[in-house]
Amino acid sequence: MDITSDTHSQHISQQFNQDLEALKSQLMAMGGLVEKQLQESISALLEGDSTLATRVRDNDTSVNELQLKIDEECVRILARRQPAASDLRLVIAVIRATNDLERMGDEANKIARNAIDLIDAGRIPQGSVEIRHISEHVRRMLRDALTSFARFDTELALSVLQEDDSVDTEYTSAMRSLSTFMMEDPRSISGILNVMTVLRALERIGDHADNLAEHVVYLVKGRDIRHTSIDKLDPASLSQSGQSDKTDQS
Repeated sequence: MDITSDTHSQHISQQFNQDLEALKSQLMAMGGLVEKQLQESISALLEGDSTLATRVRDNDTSVNELQLKIDEECVRILARRQPAASDLRLVIAVIRATNDLERMGDEANKIARNAIDLIDAGRIPQGSVEIRHISEHVRRMLRDALTSFARFDTELALSVLQEDDSVDTEYTSAMRSLSTFMMEDPRSISGILNVMTVLRALERIGDHADNLAEHVVYLVKGRDIRHTSIDKLDPASLSQSGQSDKTDQS
């Protein structure tokens, strides 16, 4: 049976309802913090703001602390409530999602560190256009993935999965262009390597946003599609109006 945003507010225990809602709220708070870190790390790089980059670099512990707090809450719910079916899927999906968000925070931290190196060296990064374009794409993926989780929206989650291929294509093209530029001007090698690291971090954030979208499909449909190519998925069966899997028990 598919689940909706109302599914987890129908328990006899009002406290259980509150526990599950609190879990979702904490996950969204963590996602919002990671979104802010990503936005600020890119802004710091493109605007040459070393103070902002330093702040992003030093705030990484906030995301880590939220992950520990949410994981602890998940363990408490598993131990005390022994949730079944859709409730259990929610807890598992949240645990998986916090892991991906923590990794995104690490990548944003990496962007900030490389921004500081570039700013300190007084370089205007070659590849800034590519960084700006890919970062906007990845930030949209992250925002949509979080929204799909909050709304139990599999259609929006599927759109995130489809966007990941575009990010990969843009990333490959940018890396090829930067490699050519580096060979033509050996003096640029150090700075270009920093830019490549930033682009790689953005590509990985896109991958983790893709993972978040997969967790939404698992949460709503009970289907684990983590190792399934997007080309082999049937959008109709995964949409909000699609038929749920016969093997899924509520």
